[in-house]
Amino acid sequence: MASNAGNENSVNPVLRISQLDALELNKALEQLVWSQFTSCFHGFKPGALAHFEPEIKAFLWLILWRFTIYSRNATVGQAILNIQYKNNLRQTGKYQPLSKQQKLWYLLFTVGGRWLEERCYDLFSNRHVQSFCKIKSYINFAAGLLKLCGLVNFLVFLQKGTFATLTERILGIRSVFCKPQSVRQVGFEYMNRELLWHGFAEFLIYLLPLIHVQKIKLKMSSWFLPITGLASSEKTAAAHCKECSLCGEWPTMPHTIGCMHVFCYYCIKSNCLSDRYFTCPKCGSEIHSLQPLKYKIEMTELH
Repeated sequence: MASNAGNENSVNPVLRISQLDALELNKALEQLVWSQFTSCFHGFKPGALAHFEPEIKAFLWLILWRFTIYSRNATVGQAILNIQYKNNLRQTGKYQPLSKQQKLWYLLFTVGGRWLEERCYDLFSNRHVQSFCKIKSYINFAAGLLKLCGLVNFLVFLQKGTFATLTERILGIRSVFCKPQSVRQVGFEYMNRELLWHGFAEFLIYLLPLIHVQKIKLKMSSWFLPITGLASSEKTAAAHCKECSLCGEWPTMPHTIGCMHVFCYYCIKSNCLSDRYFTCPKCGSEIHSLQPLKYKIEMTELH
């Protein structure tokens, strides 16, 4: 018990979040390698890799294992986070690298296991012999049992913080830091700045839905672009009802609100529904009555 306690104290423990991040980085790398590999076959016939996809994936993961676990005792995700594997079967205070047998078994459990999981259904899908059906049911039972054991191992990992995967627990390999981690010191100025910014951002998120942006925009346009300050061409267009005072396009189903300006029916109706106190953006007149225009404009007048 004393030796085990000394061993635990001498090993730099790895945070649970760091181990989980390393696993996610490994998955992201595998997806990136596979996407880059499949992009090389975009010019080929669709489905050219479908028949050999498990074998190709196993070959790619074999290459990754050769240059990560076999040579450096750490996956790519662990190397990024300053983590590597330690042989936990040797109860010594110093760091002990993985043995060759552990590396080979790791290859068999990870690469071989995933290959068998993807290929076994194809091997027994076209077989209707009773013996093959029994083997398929045994494989399904074994796969379900492994998933259950993986779940139990993950729950134990959340409690104790060691052996994030079932493979690590079976092989006796443990994640440790390559170098002792220094204590992170965060300045008060940085913390105050971050807290102030997050508080301001939350205030804006709460305030923005309450602001009627369209009404403010129309109000400012009525201040800076009054009807008396319009150009002669704009006055003529407004007088002859050739453009909507809201969207500036040819008015669709033109309507008036009691002033000399014309609006598309959908433009004025949507603004009236969103704002009961809507006023004309050109002259500031209130809505007296929404009525359709009594005369029509021929398209030939535009030319």
